[in-house]
Amino acid sequence: MTKRTASKKPAFGGYAISFRGRTDSLESLFGATPIGPAEMTKKLWSYVKRKGLATKP
Repeated sequence: MTKRTASKKPAFGGYAISFRGRTDSLESLFGATPIGPAEMTKKLWSYVKRKGLATKP
């Protein structure tokens, strides 16, 4: 028998996101009106890409 070791996989998508030092409020990011989860995800990724917060390890 051979012993298998679990390989470490990166997080889904493989991105590391750091919000350290950000002072933006959630209201400025998402707006004052309620939005659905899909729209929230789109706005969050738009913010991350615009500010250059995502890095691929």
